[in-house]
Amino acid sequence: MSEGHGEPNQHRKESVSTATVASDSPVTDPGQVRGGAPDGAAGKFEGQRGKSGALKKSARYRSRSLSASSADSYSSTSYTGSSSDEDEGVQPHEKAIAAGQPNPPYCVRNLEQHAFGRREINIAEQEMPGIMALRARAKDDKPLKDAKIVGCTHINAQTAVLIETLAALGATVRWAACNIYSTQNEVAAALAHAGFAIFAWRGESEEAFWWCIDQCCTAAGAWQPNMILDDGGDATHLMLKKHTTAFKLIKGIVEESVTGVHRLYQLSKAGKLCVPAMNVNDSVTKTKFDNLYSCRESIIDALKRSTDIMFGGKQSVVCGYGEVGKGCCQALKALGCVVYVTEIDPICALQAAMDGFRVVKLNEVIRQVDIVITATGNKGVVTREHMERMKNGCVVCNMGHSNTEIDVHSLRTPDLMWERVRSQVDHIIWGNGKRIVLLAEGRLANLCCSSLPSFVVSVTAATQALALIELYNAPQHRYKADVYLLPKKMDEYVASLHLPTFDAHLTELTDEQAKYLGLNKVGPFKPNYYRY
Repeated sequence: MSEGHGEPNQHRKESVSTATVASDSPVTDPGQVRGGAPDGAAGKFEGQRGKSGALKKSARYRSRSLSASSADSYSSTSYTGSSSDEDEGVQPHEKAIAAGQPNPPYCVRNLEQHAFGRREINIAEQEMPGIMALRARAKDDKPLKDAKIVGCTHINAQTAVLIETLAALGATVRWAACNIYSTQNEVAAALAHAGFAIFAWRGESEEAFWWCIDQCCTAAGAWQPNMILDDGGDATHLMLKKHTTAFKLIKGIVEESVTGVHRLYQLSKAGKLCVPAMNVNDSVTKTKFDNLYSCRESIIDALKRSTDIMFGGKQSVVCGYGEVGKGCCQALKALGCVVYVTEIDPICALQAAMDGFRVVKLNEVIRQVDIVITATGNKGVVTREHMERMKNGCVVCNMGHSNTEIDVHSLRTPDLMWERVRSQVDHIIWGNGKRIVLLAEGRLANLCCSSLPSFVVSVTAATQALALIELYNAPQHRYKADVYLLPKKMDEYVASLHLPTFDAHLTELTDEQAKYLGLNKVGPFKPNYYRY
């Protein structure tokens, strides 16, 4: 940690000294979450790991059903070994509820894993030069002093570097996971041990998912959040629906996912968005680097780790040719796959065709492909009808944020058997013996079954941090209650933070050249409408 620790009202982090988990009744929608117990009730708690009895008794199992409102966020988990293995036993917050210990400063699976988690964070820091450079340059100025940030993102080693950077820049944070499978338990433990208010563990129930987010929005003491950093829009949704008064005091929202940005535009169109929001997902540094380069590497890692598949000669179809789809197609093609693409957009379809991929309808190739990957952000892309027609052993996975792309619910019927063969790998078995391989129950495969390249996450994390700084410090009337893109100058600054890693040297314009192009010598170098 860059900052010292002390009393919560004196430092930028929530103390976790001795406390535990708050209680709420089961919910399927965040607006129905009941408030926790009175302020001040606290005690030490971290859930202890238990072994699943259900999986021991039978290979056949059925996963929990998810509500439509929260399902969009459930997508992943990072692989780190035994400490991230699933735990189907009692949820950590349930133990605290039973013990009558509400409103804790943190709730994690097992705090004793903190040393392992700290090593994971240290490794990530070495491969995240941009966010570390931003921390070093801005920590003395404290541009986020007195900022109180509700965070709802994946909780892994890379996110931990962002969280500790925000604290070093002056912010107080409370953090929950944006999906039930993305949390690295050891990293959550390390953050809690370091003094952060973390509410997350891998394998959260739906009730626990919303309970954790609610703990970040309302806490004992004088906690009143004034910023939201969201991934999928769930924290924004909960505050808007349940904590309406507190939501109106928010200075800004930063959103990094397609799903969350779509929700923000819907709120804005309906006149329900009463605070400014920054669309980080469509910033150049997020779209081009996180979506394209990250997915290009992590899709292969996810498939290899989970299935041990050989790619050469396999036939695959990628649904969607946006930046994520482009990255997946490039990776599969490089390893010798025959790659088909499905698209609704004629421009993206033309790009795919000119990149050498055959553009088809899914029905045309579904019987012959070995791998099906969704990357559209839509719903119902792969249906039960499609899966009925797949060949034996076909691998099905999702690379989009939303877990609605593959109709997994249609597979939860008595005529099909689910067999868990590995963590995040299920065989769905038909009566005739045919089986398909489903990864992460249709959730985000590259986070569920592998990890992300830390360097690319550094680009996104630096973009998120700058967006928070911009909204938090902006004059009162600079941003209205609407959705904005990150200023181009900030995109360029994020990129410049990462160039020294490659020993890259930028060419500088002469005065005459700058005048000829009508540019400032220090940028921005492209208009907002420029497509990189």
